[in-house]
Amino acid sequence: MRPIWKEKPSPFYQSIKGVVLGGFALVIVVPIMVVISTSLASDQDIIDAGGYVLWPSHPTLKAYETLFSGGLMGRAILVSVFVTVVGTAIALAVTIALAYATSRPVLFGRPVLLMVLFTLLFAPGIIPMFLVVKQLGLLDSLWSLILPGALGAFNFVVLRTFFMNVPGELLESARIDGASDFTILRRIVMPLSKAVIAVVGLFYAVGFWNAFFNALLYLNDTSKWPVQVILRTYVLQGKSLSADQLGVEPLPQPQSLQMAVVVVALVPIALVYPFLQRHFTKGVITGAVKG
Repeated sequence: MRPIWKEKPSPFYQSIKGVVLGGFALVIVVPIMVVISTSLASDQDIIDAGGYVLWPSHPTLKAYETLFSGGLMGRAILVSVFVTVVGTAIALAVTIALAYATSRPVLFGRPVLLMVLFTLLFAPGIIPMFLVVKQLGLLDSLWSLILPGALGAFNFVVLRTFFMNVPGELLESARIDGASDFTILRRIVMPLSKAVIAVVGLFYAVGFWNAFFNALLYLNDTSKWPVQVILRTYVLQGKSLSADQLGVEPLPQPQSLQMAVVVVALVPIALVYPFLQRHFTKGVITGAVKG
């Protein structure tokens, strides 16, 4: 609702705002439409359009049937789902525990906090990380896609900042009643932090789902590839998946298969985001600005 002291916008201003917002909407919507339409286009539609299609005349699911017929994409989706779900759960547990511990008064509090931040903000580099993963016996294992990314510096700072603003009197009263630190965290702090935890969880989930570099470094078995490695190989590098890999012949047009891979990689996160949207703005602002 507009405040009573604010003047009503003029029709000209409203028109300009509508044109600008409409232009931004088109810039966002048209590429998405091209991706989806090309993935549904027939070979003849792509040939007639000379490449990518804005609206297919003969829509077909041939590209998706081809992707899932050989089992490669199905396995990749299962791998990505496992890494995203398990990785997000582990990352949230580690981040919440560390953020709560460092948000409370501890012995040598500031040096401990600086030490934690120092180790998080300065990455060891590719070779040291590879050697650590190798020494732990995680090469060619899905855990190599999860454990190295189980704690993010930004997410830790956001959660710690929020936890520091939980009223200390509330925590002290629970402690007087005999509650342990774990009980206080589980029954008081976390219920009050649902919004920021949902946002941090979304950040972790998107990060795990979109990650491909760790898979390139640590995985040699193609059956353990996540979706993003297939997307990178097929779209960004311009390499086509062979008929043997896909288990079907003849193959559809390359543009149709490329866009089908893009859609498969985008849909899961796009479906999850609306459920967390109402927490997104509130969680980011509360966790990052307060204190």
